Amino acid sequence: MQKLSLSRLTLSRLLIAAAIGGTLALTPLTAAAFESELFSLKNRWEYSVTELPANERESTLKSLAGEAEQLAKQHSDEADVLVWQGIILASYARERGGLGALGTAGDAREVLEQAIKIDPQGLNGSAYVTLGALYDRVPGRPLGFGNSDTAERMFQRALEIRPDGIDVNYYYAAFLQEEGNDQAAREHAERAVNGTARDNRQVSDEALRRDAEALLNQL
Repeated sequence: MQKLSLSRLTLSRLLIAAAIGGTLALTPLTAAAFESELFSLKNRWEYSVTELPANERESTLKSLAGEAEQLAKQHSDEADVLVWQGIILASYARERGGLGALGTAGDAREVLEQAIKIDPQGLNGSAYVTLGALYDRVPGRPLGFGNSDTAERMFQRALEIRPDGIDVNYYYAAFLQEEGNDQAAREHAERAVNGTARDNRQVSDEALRRDAEALLNQL
């Protein structure tokens, strides 16, 4: 998939359009329009989770989840779209919190699993990272589907694809700390701190690098 390069002014206009209620067109998109919509969706998600005040994130992510759903309906065979839908749904579930978020978390799991069936790499491992975080954070049965063993397996698969990723190493380090394995948690937190931010995810990766530094200071 060819990367699109948007100017800062263009990105600002996209964010403004989203803030006043811009939505995805429901008509079929050309390849170029599809990539542009996906690029816009990714950047608005990144802005939402790194820049928006906490009291604005839930409603914004709910809107983005709706847009992602529409885009996924038009391109249900595109793994990247499904991964981004899953990422946005997982972020929305995290902001909602409580029992009300379990359905959203389940929807995120479903679309991420669909993405992996289409592309086992799952947006270069991002599908597995998000699934790992979901299985780690969601309550276990009978309330939810949370499972430490499955979370571990998802993180390990992501590491096989992208061993130096900031995101997978940070989330895995946080998981390992919760499991009481401080030595391994320290190792992966260090790998997150020293990892290379992805070109298309620099803002969110740098935010996770700071989180990894904070975690490392606790260990």
